[in-house]
Amino acid sequence: MVETESQLVSKKYLSLFYAFIASLGVAFYLSWNILYGAWFDVGVYSVTAVLVGFGIIGFLLYSMKEE
Repeated sequence: MVETESQLVSKKYLSLFYAFIASLGVAFYLSWNILYGAWFDVGVYSVTAVLVGFGIIGFLLYSMKEE
């Protein structure tokens, strides 16, 4: 299946969005722990894991090239 130019642009923006989600998860973890000193908080781990997990998986899925 040949992808059109608009599909390639759409995949590019989606991969950037998911990379942003992953970096947002890391930034959330660092900023929350610097502000509140809760380095071993399970709630912060769960929010970070969801953001980073979805970000990495989405980035990998949308950055793969189809053959």
